Amino acid sequence: MIDVKHLSKSFGDHLVLDDLSEHISPGEKVVVIGPSGSGKSTFLRCLNLLETPSAGTITFDGMEITAPKADIDAIRRQMGMVFQHFNLFPNMTIRKNITLAPVRTGLMKQEEAEAEAEKLLRRVDLLEKADAYPAQLSGGQKQRIAIVRALAMRPKLMLFDEPTSALDPEMVGEVLEVMKELADEGMTMVVVTHEMGFAREVGTRVLFMDGGHILEQNEPHAFFADPKEPRTKEFLSKVL
Repeated sequence: MIDVKHLSKSFGDHLVLDDLSEHISPGEKVVVIGPSGSGKSTFLRCLNLLETPSAGTITFDGMEITAPKADIDAIRRQMGMVFQHFNLFPNMTIRKNITLAPVRTGLMKQEEAEAEAEKLLRRVDLLEKADAYPAQLSGGQKQRIAIVRALAMRPKLMLFDEPTSALDPEMVGEVLEVMKELADEGMTMVVVTHEMGFAREVGTRVLFMDGGHILEQNEPHAFFADPKEPRTKEFLSKVL
């Protein structure tokens, strides 16, 4: 699904990602953890070119998206992205937030997009909010809508950038529940998160990043039960 080769990213003189190579297969749920400033979100944002890599190549579904002639807009339609701060359009109803992109990109006619929006809203128990505006929703509700909006484009891959870190603790569960359902349905996912329980329960693989490198990775049980790198052990001792 995604093949990353020798990816580096600098902001000025500051090297944030240092020669990363990684492969993500269809159906995998890759959870990326690590301390603040380790490069996790930058790595994620490079996968759909929200950040332009300084060096290296990224191939998605057989297309090299870092090639100069790549149609990044067409590629991004197949990659759903959910941010920390929702990024919903405040002047549009929830229904309009969800239907806008599928209609504007020609993926669906308005009627089909409306039906898809209702189906997705029903799935996250928010159909009654279809004609509300984002300001009328709780943080957890907004984030569930942000996930639904990404799913409305029928993506092959979902990227989550710390989707629960801006939420009140009691709202975290309702967002993670939607993500778990997606995982159970076989969606390929890359998730940057501080939720170790989610990493343990839902991830097929956990990557630990620090200093712009992937220091260690493993399937969740082995990763948490028997970390190998001293830095991983130190990190886990503080967060578990």
